[in-house]
Amino acid sequence: MSHTRVGFIGVGDQGAPIARRILEGDFPLAVYARRAASLEPFRDTRATFPESVAALGAQSDVVGICVVDDAGVEEVVVASGLLEAMAPGSAIAVHSTIHPETCRRLAARASDRGIALLDAPVSGMAEAARAGSMIIMVGGDREAFDRCLPVFETFGAAVHLGPVGSGQVAKLINNLVGGCNLAVAHDALERGRQLGLDRAALARVIRAGSGASWGLGVYADSQFSLGLGRERGIELVARNGRKDIELALGLLASSGLDAGILAPAAEAFLAAVDREASSQAGAGPATTPRRALTTGA
Repeated sequence: MSHTRVGFIGVGDQGAPIARRILEGDFPLAVYARRAASLEPFRDTRATFPESVAALGAQSDVVGICVVDDAGVEEVVVASGLLEAMAPGSAIAVHSTIHPETCRRLAARASDRGIALLDAPVSGMAEAARAGSMIIMVGGDREAFDRCLPVFETFGAAVHLGPVGSGQVAKLINNLVGGCNLAVAHDALERGRQLGLDRAALARVIRAGSGASWGLGVYADSQFSLGLGRERGIELVARNGRKDIELALGLLASSGLDAGILAPAAEAFLAAVDREASSQAGAGPATTPRRALTTGA
């Protein structure tokens, strides 16, 4: 068993299989979740369950965080006492997809206490986590990255991209491209259907040709199930997809960059998600408010 003690916070659809892979990699693991039900899948393992975030931090050399958004990460790192509890020389890996500036700000606070904070968002969804084939996009101190690498490699391949925030920039661009792929796949299959082609047959052709993409696979194979079931998959795409696309376009706008063709494609992606969510619910037009996407300041 490794001597590196790992803590993990956020064992939802994506975090749970990541944490399971860390356990299978023979690391001692402490798990924390606000809801007791989230810990049930780990009750039959050698994982431990500290009573608080601070208690988890005090007994961990590396802590992975996989919660939903910026506010959740800030709550875990600062308000819940993680930074105060962790020892100098330890490290935090933020696997959530959040704004790069949030990571930079938290990393500065962590550095004041002698703790390294890496932004390490992941790509691959639950199936890839279970298979150990995720991509982990990492920004931050190279020495801290090297120390955390054996943990990362239990659930995927890690790439060091530069200073803190670099991992989030890469993840947002990746998700922006993924969203655009989904939008293109949706419209292509629909146009083919309107022109009299069998949808499934067309999908098989495109997947074997130059038009193949991850987005096409999501539509053709799983219809948004993403290894979680269609209803849950659509829910996650609608929630996290919208958050990530808005973060990505906002980052481009704040940097004075034109999103170009990515902006209308991203808008089409969100519209497609709305249609899928409405279809799943058997409702009319989606009622979830959606902020207008813009590349302007």
